[in-house]
Amino acid sequence: MNWDDTTDTPAAERLVGASADGEDQAVEAALRPKDLGEFIGQEKVREQLDLVLRAARARGATADHVLLSGAPGLGKTTLSMIIAAEMGAPIRITSGPAIQHAGDLAAILSSLQEGEVLFLDEIHRMSRPAEEMLYMAMEDFRVDVIVGKGPGATAIPLELPPFTLVGATTRAGLLPPPLRDRFGFTAHMEFYEPHELERVVHRSAHLLDVEIEPDGAAEIAGRSRGTPRIANRLLRRVRDYAQVKADGLITREIAEAALAVYEVDARGLDRLDRAVLQALLKLFGGGPVGLSTLAVAVGEERETVEEVAEPFLVREGLLARTPRGRVATPAAWAHLGLTPPRTSAGGNGQEDLFGT
Repeated sequence: MNWDDTTDTPAAERLVGASADGEDQAVEAALRPKDLGEFIGQEKVREQLDLVLRAARARGATADHVLLSGAPGLGKTTLSMIIAAEMGAPIRITSGPAIQHAGDLAAILSSLQEGEVLFLDEIHRMSRPAEEMLYMAMEDFRVDVIVGKGPGATAIPLELPPFTLVGATTRAGLLPPPLRDRFGFTAHMEFYEPHELERVVHRSAHLLDVEIEPDGAAEIAGRSRGTPRIANRLLRRVRDYAQVKADGLITREIAEAALAVYEVDARGLDRLDRAVLQALLKLFGGGPVGLSTLAVAVGEERETVEEVAEPFLVREGLLARTPRGRVATPAAWAHLGLTPPRTSAGGNGQEDLFGT
């Protein structure tokens, strides 16, 4: 699943992709804030979570279970670690795909210490038997372990110490209501504003011992798709360019030149994003065009276009999903410096859609 016909880099490994690879995870560990005071952005979530944790500490009780939802790279894992740090408790990290059987979950739950935080990433991908076991564990701090099979099977109740479950999901709608209702506190992580990402870039530059001017930080922040993980990744690539091509100081000019090398434009679009827009505009006159046809035109799998490229293009107002197919907006034509065609009686109807 290459994202253009001249490179073998998978779409999931794009510079502006929100998923974390091994390098990102290692760097993020060093850059993560340690408490809520250091955490940048998500003001409402921080304020609400601070109240929940302060109240739990005042009562000397375990914090309520917490559900964090939102796109990848916005800080869900970081917040789970902050919750553990604020409560003075150890944290155990696992993920939904890793729990395929109820026994897997039972083994984890039975080894938890009192007050420990269990972070369950991608909780919506947990198997159904494990999910049903989690209901009782969250509510009653108890699980029933089934011993044997068939008519002779018996359920052995196993008491659990009080713990805090922090669930993270990128698709909250896939969580069944019985599971969602058992969380005492739920929060949705929003995309960051550019000024918040500037603070993230400055903080990360300081921790990485990188000199950066305010306009350089603003340039990186503006191309980071509202995502701190992408901002930190772009910062590292611009740092590399500044060290090799300049004196190590990141200015606006250096940031622009570096990101031009990596083909990330002023709005954060990369080669895959632009390939989708160019195909839509140049080959299909702005649409509407079916997803499968568009995917063939850019040499990609249908799922790659739909799940990797389209969400950001839609969020930026460059592409619209309509019942008739994908349609480019006037902003897409303007961004690529193209003039939208005038439709005739047999045209594609963009004038009707956008009033142009």
